[in-house]
Amino acid sequence: MDGNGRWAAARGLPRLEGHRRGAERIFDIVDHCIDSGIGTLTIFAFSAENWKRPLDEVNGLFKLGEWILRANLTRLSRRQVRLKVIGDLSAMPDFVRLPLEEAIRSSASHQAFTLVVALNYGARQEVIQAVQQIAQEVAAGTLAPNAVDWAALESRLQTAGTPDPDLIIRTSGECRLSNFLLLQSAYAEIVFAPVHWPEFTKEQFQLALDEFAKRERRYGQTPEQLQAKPTA
Repeated sequence: MDGNGRWAAARGLPRLEGHRRGAERIFDIVDHCIDSGIGTLTIFAFSAENWKRPLDEVNGLFKLGEWILRANLTRLSRRQVRLKVIGDLSAMPDFVRLPLEEAIRSSASHQAFTLVVALNYGARQEVIQAVQQIAQEVAAGTLAPNAVDWAALESRLQTAGTPDPDLIIRTSGECRLSNFLLLQSAYAEIVFAPVHWPEFTKEQFQLALDEFAKRERRYGQTPEQLQAKPTA
């Protein structure tokens, strides 16, 4: 969800106003996902690298996130949205972490839709933690080295139990993944939208979905292999 600050600067507004407008946009996209039959949406809300931003902006982001969450809890509950978080919540201020943890608990039984919030998240950090866990299990003798395969690694990622993304959308014309779901996105289709996130309306989202629908997903196979029928 890129371009909040640039959107605000272009209009002579504070950067935090851009973040506020962007945060409001999330829930319109959630509604469109549910109405379109999409089961899971992962949003990159705060990266492990975002701590390098000015302190007043970081604190403002946390306060904004806490306010937006409280303001939309009823809306999310009404639509039976299950909330999950990936990333290191332990470093977050209590006024953000505690309501988030409560929202995660209270929405655990919701089944209509899953909203995954990547918060203080980085894909490289996620992989390091998973590899460290595997190394500890191998050293303890609870996991055989020859049992370490993709399934073993995947089950130790923070996204375990969540389907890999089919489509990744990055707004504001930036054309990189920026440490987001690097392993999980191995076969994802990617759409780079030219508009800033506060301008990313349901109509813009539908354009991205329409583009996705045109793609031929091959997973390393040729079209002929994909079309071939399995033999008994």
